[in-house]
Amino acid sequence: MLLHIPDVLAAEQVLHCRQKLDQAEWVDGRVTAGRQSARAKDNMQLPEEHPVARELGDLILMALQNSPLFMAAALPLKVFPPLFNRYQEGQSFGTHVDNAVRQVAGTPHRVRTDLSATLFLAAPEEYDGGELSVEDTYGLHNVKLPAGHLILYPASSLHHVRPVTRGARLASFFWIQSMVRDDGQRTLLFDLDMAIQRIGGEAPDHSSVIQLTGVYHNLLRRWADV
Repeated sequence: MLLHIPDVLAAEQVLHCRQKLDQAEWVDGRVTAGRQSARAKDNMQLPEEHPVARELGDLILMALQNSPLFMAAALPLKVFPPLFNRYQEGQSFGTHVDNAVRQVAGTPHRVRTDLSATLFLAAPEEYDGGELSVEDTYGLHNVKLPAGHLILYPASSLHHVRPVTRGARLASFFWIQSMVRDDGQRTLLFDLDMAIQRIGGEAPDHSSVIQLTGVYHNLLRRWADV
């Protein structure tokens, strides 16, 4: 499932992030790349343990908790602390697949990467190119969202970032270990959840709302790994 989640960050939160990131010290983005992706990666990144990365990461994690759409789609068990990258003119990230397991720096904790997320922090008109291209069974999807919006997609997907030809692309990226590992099961639960909410909004006293809610939770109980 490839899902656009709008307005994860409000405009003032995006501005706060931009001000902090503009003053931070960036390093070669290959510091967090695996062996395969390091050959394809050309960007700048904020070090994982940088105080600004931690501060803004906490802000994003709080915003995710307040996003019903994200919570319904991801069913998060663990979220890898958000990272931050910048692509300037001529930089790109070739086709790759994300590592299946990520180690949280400075801790013994690991996160299985069921889902990948990119939260855009630069407005589309600020740069040319830089689209996130994600491959799935329906073809290639090019994604370039407004600042504060997020794209969520299976971490098993082949994807790349197209070369930036003007300006700078700024984003946060991270991974989610879901309570439901299987993407197909997670998509079914999301679709069912959305249908229940629509019926509940149109006919809150309809007996089907309770029945379908029971089906949802029984499926979640069957499939969840917590």
